[in-house]
Amino acid sequence: MNKESISIVQRGNLRSLEVTLRKQWRLGQNIVLCWCWDERGLLVIFVPHYFLGNYCASKSGAAGVAGVESNEENEAYIRDLISGRRRKGREELFAIAARLSVAPTFIKLEHPLEESIAVMGSVEQIIRRYGISFVDRRAVLLFDISDFSLFSSFEQASQLNSLSYSMNSAYNKLSARGVEVNFSRTTTGDGYYVWNREIHPRSDQELFLFLLLVLADNALARAASKGNTVPVIRAAFHIGSHYELYQAQAINPTVFSYIVGDVPIELARILEKTAPGQVMVGDFSASVRDGQSSLDFVRHCSSITKGLEGMALMGQPVRELSCWLSPDRKAGGGELPFEVTVTDKHGLEHHAFNLQAEFQFDESVLTLGLAEDELASNAGSLAAAGEG
Repeated sequence: MNKESISIVQRGNLRSLEVTLRKQWRLGQNIVLCWCWDERGLLVIFVPHYFLGNYCASKSGAAGVAGVESNEENEAYIRDLISGRRRKGREELFAIAARLSVAPTFIKLEHPLEESIAVMGSVEQIIRRYGISFVDRRAVLLFDISDFSLFSSFEQASQLNSLSYSMNSAYNKLSARGVEVNFSRTTTGDGYYVWNREIHPRSDQELFLFLLLVLADNALARAASKGNTVPVIRAAFHIGSHYELYQAQAINPTVFSYIVGDVPIELARILEKTAPGQVMVGDFSASVRDGQSSLDFVRHCSSITKGLEGMALMGQPVRELSCWLSPDRKAGGGELPFEVTVTDKHGLEHHAFNLQAEFQFDESVLTLGLAEDELASNAGSLAAAGEG
């Protein structure tokens, strides 16, 4: 958001709005669902933090509302409500309030709120920090440091810092090529969930390129390092749905968001028994709107890696870069990818594919991921993961 396009008066309005929202938020006791513009300020719908769970679990509509909805319909309604833009029209906001049996809250501002793109965008950003969002389709990465608990505290700190540097380095290199991966991350303790804040037609592919560069930077740094300062990582890429929220920190919501839901759970299950150095791609064919398969997605990403040729990694220009899913030599003549089934401790199966990549430099070749000859032996342990 271009803050210079917002007048001093409107910046004062935004500060006043933040102060009022913080008071109504009450350390996370209440959350904001939606809002609408008003000549004198804003109309906002607040509900207690437990309201959405109770409403989605209920098999009937809200009290006082005619008709009966199933809990699935209630959940679908809430998901739609907290997806995308939170600003609603006045009539729509009051219809939402009636269905949920809650009263809108009026927030009066000292000066009229300007309906410019910059001001409305800033209001939207502020509102999101005090609520929960649902994203039905987004690519997410999971980086995990192998054997993290076996290292000393100093080594653990060094390895996390090294992985963070690899992510920052990948961001800078892509940015220099005109690819802006506005990535966000949240720590798992021994790694990170990473996603692209932006959602547009190329955001998933750009995050995939980001993954390849992070892995390459990590591998080159590990080859040049001594001791246990650079981690051996395993990684997974998947596309699916999730909720995004900002947790309470002291008297304010955190600046950085957290994600929970289907895609982070799937990533964690896939990676739980993945071998050190292995890279997995989830089977997201059923979780994307256009029905694109994981195989088609990786093939497309491989075709756009030419845009990275000539990029220098640790002083070495990349002459060629390719990536692929390990083929299944026993099915379809190798045209189909080798599918790995991970059975978790609950007996649920999670399907994924083994990703391989190759960076060719002038005098060397860097390979990433688990090689095909190692894959078959590792697949057996993955399938038996539920025994642990």
